[in-house]
Amino acid sequence: MPAIDLSPTLRAFAAHADTALMRALPAITQPPVELHRAMHYALMGGGKRMRPLLVYASGTAFGAPLARLDGAAVAVEIIHAYSLVHDDLPAMDDDALRRGRPTCHIEFGEAMAILAGDALQALAFEVLTRDHGSGIDAETRLEMLRVLAHACGSQGMAGGQAFDLLAVGQQLGLDDLERMHVHKTGALIRASVRLGALAAGCRDEDTLAALERYAHCVGLAFQIRDDILDVEGDPAQLGKTPGKDAAQSKPTYPAIIGMQASAAHLAELTAEALHSIEPLGDSASALRDLARFIAERQS
Repeated sequence: MPAIDLSPTLRAFAAHADTALMRALPAITQPPVELHRAMHYALMGGGKRMRPLLVYASGTAFGAPLARLDGAAVAVEIIHAYSLVHDDLPAMDDDALRRGRPTCHIEFGEAMAILAGDALQALAFEVLTRDHGSGIDAETRLEMLRVLAHACGSQGMAGGQAFDLLAVGQQLGLDDLERMHVHKTGALIRASVRLGALAAGCRDEDTLAALERYAHCVGLAFQIRDDILDVEGDPAQLGKTPGKDAAQSKPTYPAIIGMQASAAHLAELTAEALHSIEPLGDSASALRDLARFIAERQS
């Protein structure tokens, strides 16, 4: 099956996200200039904007305008950018290339990269608290802050990174691998979908549960596709160093269950994600497009 590109709607969401992200950043000329330069470099250096797309796709499924969703979309992408800066550090994944460019610590030095990640994380929560023009009530805003904080912490992204570090060189089973990715990659993806729904005013528990299932499936699908691309992806399209997982003896889906089973599992998760949002009908078209794109992307 040929790869698909983002739909026109999703491309428009991504362009909108870039504008909102630029608006949220401190001016690059504002002291401390080097710190702000590093923050801009980390956040505005490209990327698919997958997490903001999930926020917008989820929120618009319930009729919310994009402006109401901007705070959540910006916050999750800033958290994602901070996590990449820190993940690329020598003490973590030790990567020199990200999105076709030198990683933040290569460009600005390790100390400034750490500070840029710290500042970006703080900015994400500031964005959610100051987003007063959206019409989101205080109780909902507090719940959104809780959702984002939980996705970042020891039961979310940071915990997943800890599992990842401890797993290097180990023989993991499929259950342990999925536990790691449910935290490391999946937590912020699930938060993105939930934040979009909350910002749009969705409170129906059955609907939120269906969205949680969708997000769980696309989060794992995203990681499986990443692992497959690390084996067979085009370096020019990937924009990062391919083959590093195998070189560092990291547990991956292809290493544990093989390429054919990995592809089959990816297809199963995508089908389950699509099935989970069937009750939303045509309003969930952007969520469906995203699930398909995640499964078939080339970078």
